[in-house]
Amino acid sequence: MEANVKAIELRDLWRRYKNGGDDAARERLVVAYSPLVKYVAGRMASGLPAHVEESDLISYGLIGLLNAIERFDLERAIKFETYAITRIKGAIIDELRSQDWVPRSVRARAREIERANQKLEHRLMRAPTDEEMAAELEMGVGEFQEAILQISNSTIAALDELWTVSDSSGDQVSLLDTLADEHAPDPSTALDSADLRDRTADAIARLPEREKLVIALYYYESLTLREIGEVLGVTESRVSQLHTKAVLRLRSRLTESGDA
Repeated sequence: MEANVKAIELRDLWRRYKNGGDDAARERLVVAYSPLVKYVAGRMASGLPAHVEESDLISYGLIGLLNAIERFDLERAIKFETYAITRIKGAIIDELRSQDWVPRSVRARAREIERANQKLEHRLMRAPTDEEMAAELEMGVGEFQEAILQISNSTIAALDELWTVSDSSGDQVSLLDTLADEHAPDPSTALDSADLRDRTADAIARLPEREKLVIALYYYESLTLREIGEVLGVTESRVSQLHTKAVLRLRSRLTESGDA
């Protein structure tokens, strides 16, 4: 009963804001959906360096929430929560990128690892092992694993970014947001989006089992890195390494197929 009352109240707030521009209704919508910001910020904070404050991520995310409330179309067949989470993530990522706190050496090493992975997969027709990657990069296995850990601790590399594009205003939006509604279909956009989804699904299917499990638990079951570590019986640092390796593999594969 209580949930039904809340849903009715929210529909009324949306109607008042969208139809009448009621600022008070907008403020109440912000309050109602603010837990989404804390949820997204908390999940992102678990994979970022310790000096990045969760409170800062929340303030960046609120900008995304405000943008989502302003842009959301009530007629579209998508839940607001789904739409808003993508906007909130995009706002946080944009702000972190603008600060450019990731060392150039780390970015360069990540690109080097992506290229090596792409080269070895062509040659081996499978995902390369750490030993094979280390040999290709002319470094020790321990050095390679340390590089992966450094990348995971210093970047915001995430699978979420593989699913985002920029709209005409420069904002990050999900591929779902780029699909035209039923009143104005855009077959080329739908085809491109479906193609990327298919390529991403195929790339995930080809990941080593442990990395595939980390991806599934993190992105589909919404577990934190710490919780995944408890499931797998490994440290959070090890999960972070597995996550980063998976994302770098996926990036190299999608970049390759996108250039084909």
